Amino acid sequence: MASAEIRNKIFDTPETNYLNHTRGWKSWAFTLDHKRIGVMYLIGVTIALFLAGAFALVLRWHLFWFEGGFLSNEMYNQMFTLHGAIMVFSFIIPSVPAALGNFVLPMMIGAKDVAFPRMNLMSFYLWIAGTCCLAAAILSGYGLDTGWTFYTPYSIETSTGVIFATFGAFILGFSSIFTGLNFLVTVNTMRAPGQSWFKLPLFLWSLYATSIIQILATPVLGITLLMLIAERTMHIGIFDPKYGGDPVLFQHFFWFYSHPAVYIMILPAMGVISELISVYSQKRIFGYSFIAFSSVAIALLGFLVWGHHMFTSGQSPMVTLIFSAITFTVAIPSAVKVFNWLATLYKGSILLNTPMCYALSFIFLFGIGGLTGLFLGALSTDIHLHDTYFVVAHFHFVMVGGTLTALLGGLFHWWPKMFGRMYNDMLGRISCFLVFAGFNLTFFPQFVMGSRGMPRRYASYDPEFQIFHQWSTFGASILGFGILMSFGVLLYAAFYGKRCGANPFKAASLEWQSSSPPDFHNFIHKPILHDPYDFDSQVYDKDLDTYIPRELADPKTVPPRREPVHH
Repeated sequence: MASAEIRNKIFDTPETNYLNHTRGWKSWAFTLDHKRIGVMYLIGVTIALFLAGAFALVLRWHLFWFEGGFLSNEMYNQMFTLHGAIMVFSFIIPSVPAALGNFVLPMMIGAKDVAFPRMNLMSFYLWIAGTCCLAAAILSGYGLDTGWTFYTPYSIETSTGVIFATFGAFILGFSSIFTGLNFLVTVNTMRAPGQSWFKLPLFLWSLYATSIIQILATPVLGITLLMLIAERTMHIGIFDPKYGGDPVLFQHFFWFYSHPAVYIMILPAMGVISELISVYSQKRIFGYSFIAFSSVAIALLGFLVWGHHMFTSGQSPMVTLIFSAITFTVAIPSAVKVFNWLATLYKGSILLNTPMCYALSFIFLFGIGGLTGLFLGALSTDIHLHDTYFVVAHFHFVMVGGTLTALLGGLFHWWPKMFGRMYNDMLGRISCFLVFAGFNLTFFPQFVMGSRGMPRRYASYDPEFQIFHQWSTFGASILGFGILMSFGVLLYAAFYGKRCGANPFKAASLEWQSSSPPDFHNFIHKPILHDPYDFDSQVYDKDLDTYIPRELADPKTVPPRREPVHH
């Protein structure tokens, strides 16, 4: 057992930590510390979120009136294109892996840093360069009006800044590959002695599966975008039918990456939810191995379903039938996760704080997004719903209702660890309610519009759809305020929040054995390896006002260990 002096040194708020061990902008700009890189990623993706979100609000208020509001048709096309491109490539794909993953992954395996710190920093600067190239499409005056998918043949013919944008997406792809490669090597080679694969937190399983997709699928997108640039500049006849090319070939290449990219967006979010559900139920995750292997199954099956985006493109009936069948198959691993989360909640000691509210919101929203995907995977209904607002609503329920709510839940969960200060939980729960209510008010009406035939990407529409667009616009405004409030609560806490202990939530994974904020080297002592979901391994220390490993507690104050209950 450790003395009180040792416990205080380990778990009390440290005078020197990763935030202040060196000062000045150069110490951040050239840092190799994974925690600082994670914080910089978080700042960057937050800026991208608010930029793309501002575009979305402009679009929604333009659509408040059926004849259109204050945007020309050309400006409307550019606005929704830049909203989609920045939101997908600069925010959703890197948000959870690069920001949260960078910060907690090494600590979750008891390591001092990632395997390749310089590559980690390079991935961040590639992200900045790629995002700047996307923004250059705006600043150059050319704009971008192809949609975020850059479909040919229009992307070859338009005079807008396609080359700026596609080159930006190409660079962002390299950033994603570097991050994935780093995570794979780190998990494989730097785990703490005795930490087997089945003692890893499920968040790491999801990041590992995501990294496989990033490494295998992203090069396909990069090559495709380079061929698009070559087609625009040299007319070599790959996608342009005027020179013997096939524009549908572009769709095959693009979706071979972009459907696995959907799982790059959602798999890390699922990993966050596995952590939140278990910690705030104070219960071992139900079906650990099933959730772990379902992440790998999603990663592998995700490569086989890209053709369900192309049911109306002229594929043969047999090919569309095969893609439809595989699409239903890939839903099974996702359902396994949801059922296991619900089983974990059953008879758990549930704490309805801010992270748990976001986790429950995720299950509801992702459930709707997944179930509505079945309509789009079925041939008979997809023909009617293709390119309607039903697709818009489905995509946003999965990507925004899933990834964004998981990101916010993860931030509220790990924020005390990142900055050593606690946020106002009541304001956090209010922000979660606003996000949840605003999101549903935004996108539920779009399911109705889409089922009635309202096409997406139109700057004006029939008057019968106006009431649905108006409800959707009100909801988007509430959603935007809720997101702004969430980040405001967190930002205020980072500077003025109450100091908190190393483990305020009685979590059992290794990152909670470091101080808050963490030491520059992550751990002052050698972390004690436990099952990451053995919550009885943590006991409360009154002097430190935090939970600490049972082995480090004063033996006179340690309650007896609870025996597991077998049913």
